[in-house]
Amino acid sequence: MLFGNPSIERLIAGAIALLVGLTFHEFSHALLADRLGDRGPRAMGRLTLNPIPHIDPIGALMLVVVGFGWAKPVMVNVYALRDGPRGMAIVAAAGPLANMIVAIAFAVILRGMGPFGIDDGFAFRLIELVVVLNVLLALFNLLPIPPLDGYNVLLSFLPPRNAMVVQRYAPFGAIVLLVLILLPNSPLQLFLGLARPIAGVLTGA
Repeated sequence: MLFGNPSIERLIAGAIALLVGLTFHEFSHALLADRLGDRGPRAMGRLTLNPIPHIDPIGALMLVVVGFGWAKPVMVNVYALRDGPRGMAIVAAAGPLANMIVAIAFAVILRGMGPFGIDDGFAFRLIELVVVLNVLLALFNLLPIPPLDGYNVLLSFLPPRNAMVVQRYAPFGAIVLLVLILLPNSPLQLFLGLARPIAGVLTGA
């Protein structure tokens, strides 16, 4: 479990942190798609920082309970984007990049609380979780496994023939992810375990 002992305070802080991370992640996909010519996300109400259109309740609950989860994906039409596949790579990369920007911004806030003697309490732990969760979301979505963002970035840079071959196996991506998540001491768990050390570097903890 990502948050350790599931006290009410930690669950509330985790839920708020998730709203921040997932909302900025999906909003960034929608924003870049819109800027690159695809008006679909705007028409579907995804070009907003209101978390309600972005949050998948089951995906958010899974991230709180077992350390992984998802939001409602922003549907992007690659053929409507300027520069086609390269535009798709930019849109896909926008989500993880947004999470790292949010993590850095909140880490700066957390560092600024130190001189005032604020190193505990609900607000402190909430901001700390925002940093950790956003680093976690960035790392998870950078994996080159469908349907994650890293897969769409990789696919955009493959030659068309190679991309077609890779796309044949895309339906099995969710199964691969599930196996990696459930497998004890899997490479995925080790990789995602980097979230807290990276967050510690950002916050100076």
